[in-house]
Amino acid sequence: MKTLITGANGFIGSAVMQQLLAAGHDVRVLIRPLCDRRNLAGKPVEIHEGDLRDKDSLKKALKHCDTLFHVAADYRLWIPDPEVMYECNVTGTRNLMLSALDAGVNRIVYTSSVATLGLNMDGTPANEETPVSLTDMIGHYKRSKFLAEEEVKKLIRAEGLLAVIVNPTTPVGPRDIKPTPTGRIILDTMRGRMPAYVDTGLNIVHVDDVAKGHLQALEKGKTGQRYLLGGENLTLKQILYLISGIIQRKPPVIRLPHNLVLPIAWLMERWAGITGHEPRATVIGVQMSKKRMFFSSQKAIDQLGYRYRSGETGIRDAIEWFNANNYH
Repeated sequence: MKTLITGANGFIGSAVMQQLLAAGHDVRVLIRPLCDRRNLAGKPVEIHEGDLRDKDSLKKALKHCDTLFHVAADYRLWIPDPEVMYECNVTGTRNLMLSALDAGVNRIVYTSSVATLGLNMDGTPANEETPVSLTDMIGHYKRSKFLAEEEVKKLIRAEGLLAVIVNPTTPVGPRDIKPTPTGRIILDTMRGRMPAYVDTGLNIVHVDDVAKGHLQALEKGKTGQRYLLGGENLTLKQILYLISGIIQRKPPVIRLPHNLVLPIAWLMERWAGITGHEPRATVIGVQMSKKRMFFSSQKAIDQLGYRYRSGETGIRDAIEWFNANNYH
């Protein structure tokens, strides 16, 4: 079985790639010419260079492929030019899905995000059916992923696209080369750069459990359905205490109100606009943290056989990987 995966050099994508190889798939990866390829080193995969905005490169990459995993996305909470994100996440996704239709791909797993899902006001775990609309999306990343998922749903309904949608929560673990915003929290806590925290909550899941969920969606998922791939609901304070316990460092004890952190994030963004370096805190990130992003993966558990390990397991593996790769 020839399988194309986009974003295989990234965090979730590299984990999915490893699961595909372990399952015996003949794997082809689509990556941008100048991307970081460390997660591809030594992997027995066929590499195609291209871009989601270049339809010819998509046509070539999909040739003779039976299966497609579209994992690639522009994931940033701060971006100087938002249009670039919409071109990649929305237009690029539509381009790839249309190209897959033309190529006769018979099974697609599209990696969306819990960013597209609703949240319960009382903090109880949300799921795939929690009401939400575009107006609920905070920031360009969430809006672009919401619109991209809508494009996939339209093509499923109107063109018979054979796609299943998966919505990972907040993955942690090895191969977080960028690192992701959550990986940065772990790393900053490890290196003593997290003096305080805000009252928020995340659903923490091991990236390899998310990757296994992708293959389960391929095998057992129903076309047109979406499956939330999550793990353990934890407050940020609990996450920081877990990290601190593993590395045997005193945890942060100061809880800051969101309204105090907002102007700090605003100043960091202004400075980032001058330097071009991504800020450690963003206004969107602070606004998002006002809600506890707790979720339930019960649908995936019941229908796909999905399983997840403790949040501590993923955090421990992330710490070991950051230390082994000399991240500071």
